[in-house]
Amino acid sequence: MNKTLVMIIGPPAVGKTTVGAELSKITGFPLFHAHLSIEAILPVFDFGTAPFNRLVTSIREGVFSEVVNSDLPGLIYTYVWAFSHPGDLAYVQNLASIFESAGGRVVFAELKADLGVRLDRNEGEDRLAAKQSKRDVKNSRKRLLEAEEEYQLNSDGDFPLPEHILIDNTSLDPETVAHRIADHFSLLRTAESGQD
Repeated sequence: MNKTLVMIIGPPAVGKTTVGAELSKITGFPLFHAHLSIEAILPVFDFGTAPFNRLVTSIREGVFSEVVNSDLPGLIYTYVWAFSHPGDLAYVQNLASIFESAGGRVVFAELKADLGVRLDRNEGEDRLAAKQSKRDVKNSRKRLLEAEEEYQLNSDGDFPLPEHILIDNTSLDPETVAHRIADHFSLLRTAESGQD
């Protein structure tokens, strides 16, 4: 069975995890949001240090490899892609290659939303429940604004890989966005057919 990796990408607090949870309900694909690996390592190593980066990458690659070798139909993964950072494209391609080398499909759902909306979502109950490191709201807001200033966090019409959709979810609810993604990439089959 060919598996599908759905990468939901976009800036911090755009709604990737919430949309991913809705998409998981539609497709039956499990959601592995980026903070699951981040939160696992933060108690041991500081964010951005070499050991932190190695361990987080190792966890992500390990999960992807196990999914490829499992009976799961696919995986939903969330990621903040800094398009202006030269290493990010290579990082994404490396993760995608785990699925592609096994004959799988990789699709990209890019979300964008107004900064004011994202600042509100940064303090949302779902986000704080899922991501312990974001519960220091003052620091989380500061980091969000710094990332906004430092990096290009949306592709701005120049997405470097195929199978891509861009959705402005400033005024859209997560369920609507998830259905748009599922429809665009024809991902409805798993849940609708009653398969696990």
